[in-house]
Amino acid sequence: MGVSFDQAQRDRPAPEIAPVPTAGSKGLKFEIQPATNPASDKERAAKLVDPGFGRVFTDHMALVRFNQAKGWHGARVESRANFPLDPATAVLHYAQEIFEGLKAYKRDDGGVNLFRPDANARRFHNSAERMAMAQVPEPVFIEAVEQLVRIDRSWIPGGEGSLYLRPFMIASEVFLGVKPSAEYIFAVVASPVGSYFKGGPAPVSIWVSENYTRAAIGGTGAVKCGGNYAASLRAQAEAIDHGCDQVVFLDAVERRYIEELGGMNIFFVFDDGSLLTPPLGTILPGITRDSIIALSKDSGTRVREEAYTVDQWRADAASGKLKEAFACGTAAVISPIGKVCSASGDFLISGGAAGPVAMGLRKQLIDIQYGRVADPHNWIRKVL
Repeated sequence: MGVSFDQAQRDRPAPEIAPVPTAGSKGLKFEIQPATNPASDKERAAKLVDPGFGRVFTDHMALVRFNQAKGWHGARVESRANFPLDPATAVLHYAQEIFEGLKAYKRDDGGVNLFRPDANARRFHNSAERMAMAQVPEPVFIEAVEQLVRIDRSWIPGGEGSLYLRPFMIASEVFLGVKPSAEYIFAVVASPVGSYFKGGPAPVSIWVSENYTRAAIGGTGAVKCGGNYAASLRAQAEAIDHGCDQVVFLDAVERRYIEELGGMNIFFVFDDGSLLTPPLGTILPGITRDSIIALSKDSGTRVREEAYTVDQWRADAASGKLKEAFACGTAAVISPIGKVCSASGDFLISGGAAGPVAMGLRKQLIDIQYGRVADPHNWIRKVL
């Protein structure tokens, strides 16, 4: 029987290495320092015509610092600016760095929604724990996100656009030596993004990586840290070299079991109506993944969190037992998978077309995020 995102976080074993202590669970008062030279209405409107993804940034950022003497302190929202970093800053040498990704959505009534920011805060906390970093209290994480959304709300595009929020933390102590840093910077920046798919979601092609693996048991596969993504880039380049959009990784032990894409979780839809997704452990506990599981169960769909081999994937696609496959994540929400390529040959899924289950779940999720339908799980947090 599968487990939910929240249950998976609660059931995590205690770390063997004690994490750096935090300032406690209370929130901090953020000092608001509006930008002295923000983008003009005309400049902002021009950038919002076609912002792309992660290329345009808002006027401000949220910032909080940590050291062992003061705990978390200096919370403020200020003009987005460069960080001055000493060449011996710990993050540059030992990669103590984690991040999150979530979005703010403009409702039809002009208000703004966040989708499950508490889940992002908990995952950020668990990532920090695994990386032996200071843990940001949930109220501080959420307040930083909300304050940035409030001051930069004019940057949220209309239609299917949204404001992508990137909370992150880096080790900022200046030293050379292999140990957890005693100082950290937690920050949030924001980037307006348009619809991920122009003209609607098109099925993507997937390259099965047989030369590279993403994570092993006991590693950092379940952590949202930059090193995981850096390690996936060579495999992603291999996928592009073979004419594919994305790479999918196999397990590090037997090289048989599907794990996840370079930056997205994966689901399979079968002819009996059931869904299957790889189990947690070495993969990122995606919040979109967890939301899809919950919505599917709401409708009476059987969802299995089980191991699934690439050979079975091929056989089920050939026999017709497998009806759909799709990837999911914050950026794209859901991407149908139409073609799978590998050194052993290629195969199509459902003729290479987007399927009704993937598209139905995508619409259901987006409608909840934008406040167009009821929110059965209280996932929405209204900022404005």
